[in-house]
Amino acid sequence: MNPRLAAARALSAVLSGKASLNSSLPAQLDKVDERDRGLTQDLAFGTARWQPRLDLLATQLLQKPFKAADADVQALLLVGLYQLFYTRIPAHAAIGETVGCADKLKKPWAKGLLNAVLRRAQREGEELLASMERDPVVRTAHPRWLQKSLKAFWPEQWEAICAANNAHPPMILRVNRRHHSRDAYLALLAEAGVAASACQYSRDGIVLAEACDVRGLPGFAEGWVSVQDEAAQLSADLLELAPGQRVLDACCAPGGKTCHLLEAESGLAHVVAIDLEAKRLTRVRENLDRLQLDAELIACDARDTASWWDGKPFQRILLDAPCSATGVIRRHPDIKLTRQADDIPALASLQGELLDALWPTLEVGGMLLYATCSSLPTENTEVIDAFLARTPGARELDLATEAGLRQPHGRQLLAQEGGHDGFYYAKLIKIAASRG
Repeated sequence: MNPRLAAARALSAVLSGKASLNSSLPAQLDKVDERDRGLTQDLAFGTARWQPRLDLLATQLLQKPFKAADADVQALLLVGLYQLFYTRIPAHAAIGETVGCADKLKKPWAKGLLNAVLRRAQREGEELLASMERDPVVRTAHPRWLQKSLKAFWPEQWEAICAANNAHPPMILRVNRRHHSRDAYLALLAEAGVAASACQYSRDGIVLAEACDVRGLPGFAEGWVSVQDEAAQLSADLLELAPGQRVLDACCAPGGKTCHLLEAESGLAHVVAIDLEAKRLTRVRENLDRLQLDAELIACDARDTASWWDGKPFQRILLDAPCSATGVIRRHPDIKLTRQADDIPALASLQGELLDALWPTLEVGGMLLYATCSSLPTENTEVIDAFLARTPGARELDLATEAGLRQPHGRQLLAQEGGHDGFYYAKLIKIAASRG
């Protein structure tokens, strides 16, 4: 299959609200030649990354918008525009190959439209984009609701956040303490000719100068190292783990933090890792098996404690709550397409429900670490503020890290070009059991 067609079909499912790229793209990648998979991924992710900007340009070039049934043609046009403005593919090839895909969609009428719009974009696109630069949606390539939210919450940092969201993320590794220290593994990378440096905040983190195939990293198959962003790596140390503890990792998939907890403290008595979807736990089990670690995996709704909790209290809980993922847009650029402003209050409500449900499973004196990969205080410090106000037995603890910005509650890490993702942490201690 033509990589442009594969990318457009994956994007079409996203534009139609039926899927994310993580779910729609793999099936399309299976249909293209192996040598074209990298190009297909770049076309899909790159188009999603710049979609707010490209979509407004397309609106200027089209006489009328596409019908809902023609989301595949719309996606193909966006893929064509992405090639013209963000790749080194020659314009004649970008246009010709993209237009030719219309036949495969069984929509030959679209060939003339795509050809005319893409050729006009080739001639006039740069001038049109320049004339639209005053619009922050065009300038930042972020949907208007998100651009406005970031500007309101982070008036000094919002443009830097948008720039980081649009940049390609670095490849960051987590060294398995059970096998090597970070310095020892850096030496192994140097011997293998892989340029890398230590992360600033995570004691186990290494950032590679260039992304590479993980299978070529020293000891990857043996579990010496994993891929995980620096911000996510902070949770293991922030939890203050100790031998004999019983630990809950709520909302655990894909399991990176679960594995890190077990790597960081080999003497944990028991780790329970839960997630809503059983199929997502398959990836958790694969990660545990590669690292030769074990945890009890349970597919359930964390809020329904009667269905999964055995009544034995936990000394530590990690709640990596479902969120808007606005801090990891650079890794999942289709978030710009799939998230809407109305999602945020509903997510904040869910986050509060999870805190309320899990708090009774924590023993007195135990700690709960609340985390999200959101950049929006609505899901972060405001959620913690509301929880503390309604929970007399909860107190906030300081976080032992200089990463991010201190907030009324917790610390907010904002996405950094070349550095960590956007993330939020707050740590709570249970000083008394709930009343009643």
